[in-house]
Amino acid sequence: MIFKILHWLVILYFGMSTLYLFIISLAGLFKRRKQLIVDDRLRRFAILIPGFKEDSVIIETAMDALNQNYPRHLFDVVVIADSFLPETVEELINLPIRLVEVSFENSTKSKSINKALEILPEDYDVALILDADNLIENDFIKKINNSFSQGYVCVQGHRLAKNLDTSMAILDAISEEVNNSMFRKGHRVLGLSAALIGSGMAFDYKFYKNVMKSIDAVGGFDKELELILIKGGHAIEYCEDAIVYDEKVATIHHFSKQRRRWLSAQWIYLKHSFLSSFLELLTHGNFDYFIKAVQFSFPPRSLLIVFLFFATLISIFINPLVWTFIWAAMFLMVCFALLMATPRYFYNKNTLIALLSLPQGLLIMFLTLFRLSGANKKFIHTEHGISGNKKSKVANT
Repeated sequence: MIFKILHWLVILYFGMSTLYLFIISLAGLFKRRKQLIVDDRLRRFAILIPGFKEDSVIIETAMDALNQNYPRHLFDVVVIADSFLPETVEELINLPIRLVEVSFENSTKSKSINKALEILPEDYDVALILDADNLIENDFIKKINNSFSQGYVCVQGHRLAKNLDTSMAILDAISEEVNNSMFRKGHRVLGLSAALIGSGMAFDYKFYKNVMKSIDAVGGFDKELELILIKGGHAIEYCEDAIVYDEKVATIHHFSKQRRRWLSAQWIYLKHSFLSSFLELLTHGNFDYFIKAVQFSFPPRSLLIVFLFFATLISIFINPLVWTFIWAAMFLMVCFALLMATPRYFYNKNTLIALLSLPQGLLIMFLTLFRLSGANKKFIHTEHGISGNKKSKVANT
């Protein structure tokens, strides 16, 4: 009896994970209704670019951010330089940007941003956050401004791969686009908030400055921002045509560091929000916040599909046929959900070759589950160094 109960609980958990992914993947195939304009003014932007030892990419990023099809007096590029080389700082000083130099015993992205917000004037309307390796399309600010004109206080742009130079980078790029289709576009089609991704995101300036004062997260501060926004009743918009290019991890080593940081943050914010999400649902009907907290409890897609595959095989030998059918159905639903969410331009020979690296990536993900301790107590820096003309990036292939 105990075994049967546990079996049903396991099926229920993985069944909910599977159904959730399938529904939001399907929703991502539909177009959204056009939103009404409530305030069509041109807002003043502060483009905040925090960087830690990002000497190899920061000059290109800063110069690119200046090249916007938007009135020049209505945006400032603010580079927040932590532990940069003197020669890099000298180059930045000669650019028409604001430079904020910071130094901490234990550096974090949230500390750098908070320090800059203390120094900057109050006359901005929007804070736009970029990573030190990000490149943005020339109309990025204009499109983000249009989304704010629809009454939102937070807008997430569409982040795409900046490089497809290795198999790991291709797999990382596919994962990013699957996330965009499911957790951003799919969520918005269903009336839920889009997931934040750490860069290419914009906030009402005064709101952001006030909220950031309470955030000192070492990693995953975008997840903390999500929870604060959604719990407060603010929907997070997704601007699909505002394109920002981000460097994808090129090696297994960088992949492991990045996923360790992400999984650790997911576990931490699950513990912080799970019980409160039920209370919010019951007392305020905040379904958006409830879904966000529940989402944190679901396993990573890669591990989910591996578990369902082996559960189906094992079930063939030890369970009645009906159980095998259930496990197989969940496995096929997840596969189909991932296929629906993967853009067609990834259906090529290079992707097929990259898939040969997938078993190694899955093994790394599994082993990472046992190395989460301490991942959010110390800043884990991912090195960058890929440059190039953004017009040749993946979105234009």
